[in-house]
Amino acid sequence: MARPFRGTYTVLITPFTADGAAVDLKALERLVEFQIAEGIDGLIPLGSTGEFLSVSREERTAITETVVRTAAGRVPVLMGTGAEDTREVVALSREAEALGADGVMIIPPFYAVPTEDELFHHYKTVADAIGIPIMVYNNPATANVDLLPTTLARLSTIPNCLYVKESTLEATRVRDIIALCGDRMEVFAGVLGYESAWLGAIGWVAVCSNLVPRLSRDMFAAAAFEAERAKALPLYRKLAPLLPWVGGPRYVSGTKAGFRLMGMEMGDPRPPRLPLPERDVPALASVLQAMGAMPAARAAAE
Repeated sequence: MARPFRGTYTVLITPFTADGAAVDLKALERLVEFQIAEGIDGLIPLGSTGEFLSVSREERTAITETVVRTAAGRVPVLMGTGAEDTREVVALSREAEALGADGVMIIPPFYAVPTEDELFHHYKTVADAIGIPIMVYNNPATANVDLLPTTLARLSTIPNCLYVKESTLEATRVRDIIALCGDRMEVFAGVLGYESAWLGAIGWVAVCSNLVPRLSRDMFAAAAFEAERAKALPLYRKLAPLLPWVGGPRYVSGTKAGFRLMGMEMGDPRPPRLPLPERDVPALASVLQAMGAMPAARAAAE
């Protein structure tokens, strides 16, 4: 799949069986079909929302195989291949390419607190080992290192480091990355999808689109590609009540609880993450009902 990445890409949750002992691959297939039927532009399994640190090496392979096979080229699939050891990232990225992934998303090593030289060496080593695009993932809250625009400008000189998922809460980062990187590196928003669209982001890696892919895609497209504020802002305001339920400490538990309410069982998070507290479920249900999400999801699941 050679077309450039753009639009709204869902960073997929990983469904688990009821006892949490295994990945529910059938539920994962249904999730991919739901996303594509609802018009999502791309899929990113095994990101933070996919609990990538809580799955085994064998489960990673099975998830990659399942998503790539089910998507069947209908939308791009970028696999999260982040790890602490550069050698492991190379191995995971080579496997993703061999299994048919269209790209990889790579968060920096999240314990080492690498210097800029170490970051450049890390990404270049992986880039030299594969032939598919890399989406660099900047999330200083979880990676313990901030990929500043100046650092990304250096990384953008690596030929296949073509995209960045920018997940700080500073919308001006989008402006600065574009100014320094030019057309060498395209920006995907990681958190501020609506705000980043107006500053030149060409994509959004979204958590909320797990539950409401069509609304998420339509909102971002109206802002980023149609530049129609009168259309985009009401869609954003419709989407906004869901965002606290799929962000912060609830980004996995809230999303999985939402699927349960929508009739699409995806299991619970794996510890140390816990399910959304029962006391919070009615409020989430009210949000989903107000958005009209639950009937659409039930119909797709059937």
